[in-house]
Amino acid sequence: MTEPASVATVIDATDSRFPDRRPPWRRRLRTSLALLGPAFVAAVAYVDPGNFATNFSGGASFGYLLLWVIVTANLMAMLIQTLTAKLGLATGRDLASLCRERFPRPVTWGLWLQAEAVAIATDIAEIVGGAVALNLLFGIPLPVGGVIAAIVAFGLLAAQNRGHRPFELVIGGLLAVIALGFGYTLIRSGASPSGMAEGLVPRFEGVDSVLLATGILGATVMPHVIYVHSALVPDRYPLPADVSRHDLPAPRRRQLLRTQRTDVVIAMGLAGVVNAVMLVIAAQLFFGDATEVASLEEVHAGLGAQLGSGSAIAFGVALLASGLAASAVGTYAGQVIMAGFLKRRIPLLLRRLITVVPALLILLSGADPTQALVWSQVVLSFGIPFALIPLVWLTSRRDLMGAWVNRRATTLVASVVAALIVGLNVFLLVNLALG
Repeated sequence: MTEPASVATVIDATDSRFPDRRPPWRRRLRTSLALLGPAFVAAVAYVDPGNFATNFSGGASFGYLLLWVIVTANLMAMLIQTLTAKLGLATGRDLASLCRERFPRPVTWGLWLQAEAVAIATDIAEIVGGAVALNLLFGIPLPVGGVIAAIVAFGLLAAQNRGHRPFELVIGGLLAVIALGFGYTLIRSGASPSGMAEGLVPRFEGVDSVLLATGILGATVMPHVIYVHSALVPDRYPLPADVSRHDLPAPRRRQLLRTQRTDVVIAMGLAGVVNAVMLVIAAQLFFGDATEVASLEEVHAGLGAQLGSGSAIAFGVALLASGLAASAVGTYAGQVIMAGFLKRRIPLLLRRLITVVPALLILLSGADPTQALVWSQVVLSFGIPFALIPLVWLTSRRDLMGAWVNRRATTLVASVVAALIVGLNVFLLVNLALG
């Protein structure tokens, strides 16, 4: 499969021998659809196995109370991913490469090391989640399931060798599987519309609800997909070599920005709906019930007991799709990070081994899979400032972004969001350290 035509070709192609007689709205729709995709790869990180346990725990513990937190977190994620895509669109380069160009070498090496740690932590969560799903669905031992999940995720990366479009379609397909699985369970659960409406009103009930809300908001931004998203966009929106991105006419620039925002809104909106559905299902089925849902295994058992085997299977399939898709994206993130920060690449198989070995060691040790997911999120929390702060700073620089530079209001809002996310993660880490 070949890559889509360049933006200039898609928008301006006019061959008098083959006139395009389709209505203008159909031509615009075709152009927009051809350019969608990168945000769907990023969106997978927002419905990874770590989100499963958090969302179900929130619904089981507090009912619909924290639904507004998920909506708020998703809006924040949309803003950050929009800036990420715009950075790649305006510069033709990814965040890691721009950090290498703009920062001193010691800083670049430090950023690379922490980003590698983030990539490894990401794969721990995804491989563990995939192993748990295989155990729930087929009774496969966790270590064996981890190996199977790693191999299948590696196979998914083969689609990337045929171009970004096949990779985006595969990941988007798995995201659809996750959404369909929870859509089926939501219909079976008989969720309360009035309860959902009340859950959209911002409020808390006690310190525990504040802490859980902090966890949901603090884990909004996954640092590795900031690097991945910024790397996918230039290839999705290529331009001829003799055309400067800064010299694009204003109408063309606005069209590209609209298409990019549409990509983010659709993809992140889908991820947000899936997260909200998880909480709603847990609120409807488990809130005020004696059923324990402190782990993924207990969620699976609770769904089977309440709704039957079909919902339990749907949960297991969604968890498996989540682990496989997010693991493939995590390994690809490792490639982007090394190529960007160091201008070096290693064989994909070696990259897969580097990121998967820690996860397999955890599974072999007999450690609690849910606890492993929690600790992986702690490591991800450390990486957030090192991706988010450079992103906001770079997109606010006119010398780099040219006419694509953020408006002052955008930079202000993004700075507040970044400060809030970083502050919440520091708060969580301090609380974890103090027990």
